[in-house]
Amino acid sequence: MITAVIRPRLRPLLGVLVAAGIVGSAASAIALSGAPSPDAPTFVSPSIRAAVPAGPSSSASATAQVRPSAATVPGATRPGTRPPVVDHGPRTGNRVALTFDADMTDGMLHNLRTGRVKSYANLRIVDLLEREQIPATFFLTGKWVERYPGLTRRLADNPRFELANHTYGHLAYAGDCYDLPRVPARGMTDDAAKTFQVIKPYGGRQTRYFRFPGLCHDAAALAALAPLGVTVVDGDVVSGDPFAGAWEPIVRAVLDNVRPGSVVIMHVTEANAAMTDEALPHILAGLRQRGLTPAPLSEVLSPA
Repeated sequence: MITAVIRPRLRPLLGVLVAAGIVGSAASAIALSGAPSPDAPTFVSPSIRAAVPAGPSSSASATAQVRPSAATVPGATRPGTRPPVVDHGPRTGNRVALTFDADMTDGMLHNLRTGRVKSYANLRIVDLLEREQIPATFFLTGKWVERYPGLTRRLADNPRFELANHTYGHLAYAGDCYDLPRVPARGMTDDAAKTFQVIKPYGGRQTRYFRFPGLCHDAAALAALAPLGVTVVDGDVVSGDPFAGAWEPIVRAVLDNVRPGSVVIMHVTEANAAMTDEALPHILAGLRQRGLTPAPLSEVLSPA
C-alpha cells in the first residue's frame, strides 16, 4: 500500500504544532513537511509534461470546467497526465520563491464565528511585501478566499503576487497526514477544481500550481489531479512558522537552508502563524546579504 509521502527529516518540527482550532491533534502540520513521490524528479520545469497515464478521471464535471493553456498559465500541464511534483527550481542564478499558504478549515471558521480567534489573515505580511515591492506566491484554500474576499482581491490586484491552489478546505488527500480529516478519493478532483473556480473571478496572476495540505500525497492523489492539468509544488525550505513562539527560529530555519532556486514555505494565517510577520523583515535582510532575490514562483521554476 502506498501511503502519504512525508519527509522524515522534518518530523522533529512537528513537536511545536499543537492543534489550535485546526481539526486533529497534529493538523497544524500545515504544509510543514513532505517530499515528492519517489518516482518524481526533484525539479521539473512547468513546461515539461508528465508522461505517466493517470488512470480514470474521478470527475467528468471537473474536467469539463478546466482547460488551461499551458502556453499562458504558469504550472499548466496537459490534462489527463499525472502532474509533475517539484521541490525547487534550478540551482543557478540568485532567485528564490517566497510562498505563503492561506489555510482555512471548518474548525478555523468555527473559531472565527465564536470569537475565539480574531483573524486568520496576516495583513502585516501583505503590507510589508507591498511596501518593499517583494514578489510572492500565495497558495489559497477556497474557504479562505470566501472568508476574505477583499484581501484576495488585494492580492490579485498586485502584479507581483501569484495565486495558487491549496485545496478547498485543507483536508488531507492521503492517509497518515498529521490527523487531518481526509477527502474521499472520489471527491479529490472536484475539491481541487472547486478551488480554482473560487479563485478564478479575482483575476490577477493566476497559476496552475497546487500544494497538498501537509505536503502529503500518494499515487492516488496525483492521479486525482491529472484531469486538472496542474503542477504540484512542495518546497525545499520549511519555515516552521505555524505556532512558533518566537521569530528567531523561523529566520534560522529559512536562512540556514535557502539556496538559489529554493521554494520557501510560510503562512499568512495570522492566528496560527503569529510570528511570521516578525520574522519576515529579518528573512528579507538575510536573503539580501546572501545575494538572493525573491521572485514569483513561476520565474523561480523556469529553466530559463
